[in-house]
Amino acid sequence: MQIFAELYEFNEQLLLNLKFSRRSMDKIAENFKFIPQMLSGEKLLDGKDGEFIEGYVFNLGKSDALSQIDYLNERKAVLIKFRDESSCEYKKYSSLYIKIFFLLGVLMAILLA
Repeated sequence: MQIFAELYEFNEQLLLNLKFSRRSMDKIAENFKFIPQMLSGEKLLDGKDGEFIEGYVFNLGKSDALSQIDYLNERKAVLIKFRDESSCEYKKYSSLYIKIFFLLGVLMAILLA
């Protein structure tokens, strides 16, 4: 969840940067936890998510500013989808783990009583 939330924010920062300031990607990435690792080629996720991130990073900076703006706008919709899906999964599994540990605690209390 954190990786896609960060990637979405990075995408937004890149769009603003291309439109207004033209700072380097490294300067923009300094404010993030996972983005510098992605830009250096580290694989943070596996499967479909990892392939998406690799393709996203591979295409950054490969064309002129107008083409990059179009590319980043296209990726924005996909990033929103990935961010929302990962957020839902995170919430579902985190609440599941909380319930399981609560039930284990109750079971232990019953066994000790």
